[in-house]
Amino acid sequence: MKAWEKYFEVEKQVVDKVMEVNKESITKAAELLAKTTENGGLIYGYGTGHSHLVVDDAFWRAASPANYAALLEHSATGNTEITKSYVVENTYGIGKIIVDYNRITPNDCMIIISNSGNNIAPVDAAIRAKELGIPVIAITAVDYSNYLKTKHKDGVKLKDVADVVLDNCCIIGDAAVEIEGFPMKVGSVSTIPNIFLQNAILTQMVENLVQKGVTPDVYYNGHLAFMNEDCALHNEKLVDKYFYRIRNL
Repeated sequence: MKAWEKYFEVEKQVVDKVMEVNKESITKAAELLAKTTENGGLIYGYGTGHSHLVVDDAFWRAASPANYAALLEHSATGNTEITKSYVVENTYGIGKIIVDYNRITPNDCMIIISNSGNNIAPVDAAIRAKELGIPVIAITAVDYSNYLKTKHKDGVKLKDVADVVLDNCCIIGDAAVEIEGFPMKVGSVSTIPNIFLQNAILTQMVENLVQKGVTPDVYYNGHLAFMNEDCALHNEKLVDKYFYRIRNL
C-alpha cells in the first residue's frame, strides 16, 4: 500500500470513530445552536493557528448558516508571520480580548476549535465565555489533550471548560503515516474531522429548527446565486440582515 493510500485509510478510520463516539455530544451541541439561533443569537467560531481553517470553512459559506460569525484574530491565525502566531496564541489575555471586543453575549454561543485544547488563547476565550454565561462548544482531541502537559496557569484545558465537548479522535502528534526509512510520521489528521464535526452540528441545528417550524438563515451557493435571481436576492438579504452585527462580514 502506497503512503497516500495509507493516509486515506487512517483518515477514514478517524472519521468513522468520530461519528461513533460523538453521537450524544453532536445532539447536545446542535440543540444548543438551535436555541441560540431561535433566540436571534450569533454562533461565533474561534480557532487559532491551523484551527482557524475550520472557522473559515463555515463563514459566509454556501449551505452554512448566515448567523455564523468568524472570530479571526490575524496575529494568531498564522496566515502571515506564522511563527509569531504560535507566540500570540500562547499569550494570556488574547482570548479574553476576543470575547470582550466582539461583545459576545449569553444570547450567543461559541464554537472553539483547538486540536490540543492546550494553547492559552482558546482556553482563555472559553474561560471568559463561561464567566459571562456564554455557552461553549469545544472541538478538540480528547486523548491527545489528556496526553499533554497542561500549559494554562489555571491547570485546565479546553475540554475542561466547555459545556459540550466534541472529540475529533485525532492521533497523538496529529500525523497519520509511517514511511520506512523516515524518522517521523507524515500527513496531518485533525482538520478533516474538525470540519466534519462542525458541519454535522450546523446541519443538525437546521433540521432541529425546521422541525420546530423555524426557518433558519442559510446561504445559497454563490454560483447558484449568479445564475438565479431569487437565490441572489436571498443571499443579499441575509448579508444586509447581519452586516452590522458580524464584524468580519
